[in-house]
Amino acid sequence: MVIETSRPVAQVARELGLVEGTLVNWVNAYRREHAGEEPPLTVDERARLREQERELRELRQKVAFLEKVAAYFAKDPR
Repeated sequence: MVIETSRPVAQVARELGLVEGTLVNWVNAYRREHAGEEPPLTVDERARLREQERELRELRQKVAFLEKVAAYFAKDPR
């Protein structure tokens, strides 16, 4: 279901009553074993992937900044 329909692992795991981590392991094992069978990404999929990777980098930077700010204010009570 995850591979054929591109649905999120979390959603499929909930529907099947499985632990998400278990399903992730199964999907990863399947993809390793069938790596040559999956079609290459389309131009739109590649663009979407690049955009999501950029957004993830930005969000990680923001989280790191906010963690530093929170630590600073936690040490310096006013």
